[in-house]
Amino acid sequence: MKSHGYAARDAKSPLGPYSFERRDPGPGDVVVEIVYCGICHSDIHQVRDEWSNATYPMVPGHEIVGRVTAVGREVKKFREGDLAGIGVMVDSCRVCANCRAGEEQYCAKGFVGTYNAKGYDGVPVQGGYANNIVCDERYVHTISAKFGDKLPAVAPLLCAGITTYSPLRHWKAGPGKKVGIIGLGGLGHMGLKFAHAFGAHVVQFTTSAKKIDDAKKLGADEVVISTDLDAMAKQKSSFDFLLDCVAAPHDVNPYLDLLRLDGTLCQVGLPDAPPAISPFAIITNRRSFAGSMIGGMPETQQMLDWCAENGVVSEIEMTAIDKVNAAYDRVVKNDVKYRFVIDMKTLR
Repeated sequence: MKSHGYAARDAKSPLGPYSFERRDPGPGDVVVEIVYCGICHSDIHQVRDEWSNATYPMVPGHEIVGRVTAVGREVKKFREGDLAGIGVMVDSCRVCANCRAGEEQYCAKGFVGTYNAKGYDGVPVQGGYANNIVCDERYVHTISAKFGDKLPAVAPLLCAGITTYSPLRHWKAGPGKKVGIIGLGGLGHMGLKFAHAFGAHVVQFTTSAKKIDDAKKLGADEVVISTDLDAMAKQKSSFDFLLDCVAAPHDVNPYLDLLRLDGTLCQVGLPDAPPAISPFAIITNRRSFAGSMIGGMPETQQMLDWCAENGVVSEIEMTAIDKVNAAYDRVVKNDVKYRFVIDMKTLR
């Protein structure tokens, strides 16, 4: 199937127009005309080969919202014209214990990413900075009409949303829990919105005093400037759960020191350098340093439905596809509130 979009040809060159072939849709496939696609920081990491796993040409994008234009004869969830969303994965083995449990993100064989990946047949797959995409219906999500004119702000829920929703649910953030969100960016602002909506007492950590007002508007009960040692000391051993959303290398040990007995710090931001953990930071108070990766297909659908019912979407800035390279530079500089979304009409 013919497709066109924007691709990276190598780690140094800007993204530019690119025509390519997608696989022909099969009986269980859904064809989606892409209307909006979010820009994730991991797009930038992979385009610029900061994780040393890039293959080119690469069409990025895994925060995809669009409309169904065709369905295979075995498809049950979708009809032409339906709203649909596709996130970080487009396939998994489907037979391992994790896949059978609806935790496809932890597929024992390794899930197939939406881009910068190869399908199990060895054919490269390309992402959402494009006019269309073909995907098995298991990995396509229904999007409620209740989102109305907020549809562009739904796109980042397919990555930033589920990446923060899943660990907050897993570690039971809610009433009676003190939860900290580290970093107020694309991931962090969603973590803050969810933790607040779930009823936790939420403390936002940021290095920027300019973000204090925004954090409070988004639901923070307290805001701590993490470079203020006295302010950090006042929070010592008081948190049940911390969600680290920072994508740049940083010292996690001062945050581990804030956990109470059996508290957990969960890493969801993906710095391009590994953290150095002091053993004393975790043996004290029997603390845990954990990680979490997006969510499985059932939980992602649950999150989308919950957001539709509760009116929770991302804070976004729209951009055109020919401005994507400038948008990347601004993301790296933390100069967006809080997620870019590409209007794919500009591709035409």
